[in-house]
Amino acid sequence: PKPAGPELLAQPDFVLLHRVPLIKGKSARESLEEQGLWNEYKGKFPFNPTRFDDQSLYVSNEQMTNDADLAYFGVISIGTPPQSFTVIFDTGSSNLWIPSVYCSSAACANHKRFNPSLSSTFKNAGKSLSIRYGTGSMTGFEGFDTVVVGGIPVKNQIFGLSQSEAPFMAHMKADGILGLAYPRLAASQATPVFDNMMTQHLVNQDMFSVYLTRNSAVGSMVTFGGVDTNHYSGQIAWIPLSSQMYWQITVDSVTVNGQIVACNGGCQAIVDTGTSNIVGPQADISSMARAVGAHSANGDNVVNCNNINNMPSMVFHIHGQAFTLPASTYVRQSTYYGCRTGLQSSSSDLWILGDIFIRQYYSIFSRAQNMVGLALAR
Repeated sequence: PKPAGPELLAQPDFVLLHRVPLIKGKSARESLEEQGLWNEYKGKFPFNPTRFDDQSLYVSNEQMTNDADLAYFGVISIGTPPQSFTVIFDTGSSNLWIPSVYCSSAACANHKRFNPSLSSTFKNAGKSLSIRYGTGSMTGFEGFDTVVVGGIPVKNQIFGLSQSEAPFMAHMKADGILGLAYPRLAASQATPVFDNMMTQHLVNQDMFSVYLTRNSAVGSMVTFGGVDTNHYSGQIAWIPLSSQMYWQITVDSVTVNGQIVACNGGCQAIVDTGTSNIVGPQADISSMARAVGAHSANGDNVVNCNNINNMPSMVFHIHGQAFTLPASTYVRQSTYYGCRTGLQSSSSDLWILGDIFIRQYYSIFSRAQNMVGLALAR
């Protein structure tokens, strides 16, 4: 029998949920395509979806995303009086960092920068921070301050203040990143924001959940302290984590038209709001692309836009349940480049279930139970 997630059954109707609305903006890719700069950018900053290499487990460095398709951002504030920033709420990393006034990189010049001297509650942590990217890095130092997320004031939150940022970050829409994975993943042993929310008893339940809209610019939401029943229908499937670093689960197989096309015999996957697509090993992704009728062009798995209604669904079999992604969910339409699937290959065996998957399945991240809950989004 599936675990029922007892911590949800006990949730009274009047539980205070802390909601952070996310804006679905233009992704870097969409802006660059409009300006006719996408191919040049892609050549300069090849996408590296690998969020993990074995080294990063031993070095106090963390892989960060340079995903040009990311489009969901929320607002937080830091300091007294508050300075506001847009951040990516990223379940695939664990640090909070934002640009600082000490950074003169191009990427800082076109984003909001935190000025610690304007905050009466700021304390320098006296530690440097370095976060590596597929195509560069962010370096800076760490400080403590009050961080307000969804109306929740988190006191003495450690965060990174960038002093230099990689060039591709100038194209990122968000100012910074708020990591929501486990402490084990955090660079320089920084305590993640949600861990402080739990220890400071700021949330009713030790869980948060993510709802991502398909097309609408407004309506996406991160909910801290519980689940929002308005955002899903049917039962929640509770899936135990296979490792507590990322939000990592075991996938049993991936099928198309009833045939196993990938992840034969099982594979490991992370549920990652900080990646836009579905990422997997090259051979498996090629097999999935072939099975749905895509062909490779210009680094993308391309399909005919007129065929979307006739293309098969992909089914992820997880913990004895089937999670179906119809073609309308995994095909992305671009004004300039036609239609492509949201399938990307990487050199890692670890799969990433990114925003394409989370748009279809409301995702609940339970630290109390160390489980991920998935329910059909509505």
